[in-house]
Amino acid sequence: MPQVQIGSLSLQLNRKPIKNLHISVLPPDGRIRVSAPEQMTDTAIRMAVVSRIPWIKKQQRDFAAQPRQSDRALVSGECHYFWGKRHRLNVVERAGRHEVKVSGGKIHLLVNPGTTIENRALVLTEFYRSQLKAQIEKLIPDWKKRIAVEIVDWSVKKMKTKWGSCNTGAKRIWLNLELAKKPPECLEYILVHELVHMLERKHNERFRAHMDKFMPNWRERRDLLNNMPLAFGTWSY
Repeated sequence: MPQVQIGSLSLQLNRKPIKNLHISVLPPDGRIRVSAPEQMTDTAIRMAVVSRIPWIKKQQRDFAAQPRQSDRALVSGECHYFWGKRHRLNVVERAGRHEVKVSGGKIHLLVNPGTTIENRALVLTEFYRSQLKAQIEKLIPDWKKRIAVEIVDWSVKKMKTKWGSCNTGAKRIWLNLELAKKPPECLEYILVHELVHMLERKHNERFRAHMDKFMPNWRERRDLLNNMPLAFGTWSY
């Protein structure tokens, strides 16, 4: 993806067969990505970006102020989040099936002696996945009924730039695995957000009116999610 310099801003420009220009400011460091219609002139792109500079810089300031978790070594004493709360990791090496238990403000990671960091991470990731799926399964039937929409399928996956996404044509939604680390009300907000997209694809006034109707406090939930620590790890796009 080519790099373009506009004033003090460096951005990634991607020309695509789309109708409108889209500007994204990406976590964790506020990298700028611009998706532009194939026929849009360079001058028009520059003018569009310049007009959004105040918004872009605000997004970058917000990312810069947001706390981050450090790289994980998966050893006892580390801080890990589960449903929005900080837990200390307690690694227990013993023979038997790998498993994770949560109690007393700790995440107990039970693994075989000599288990690698990569495999410890995999065990913890699968724990988060199973917990997130179980919570989603509880929420979906009620929210589908309340919003009066139908979805064919849903899944959980790691996503680097979105908390959720949907394919309105296929009636399928995806939810970010990282939501298992955020407060439960944040998961519910993202789920409702994606389900409402089945009624309105764009983030316009109609979309916001639907959100106001079905979840009046959605803005507070969004702000809570945005203020939680960003995931550890090296991000790239």
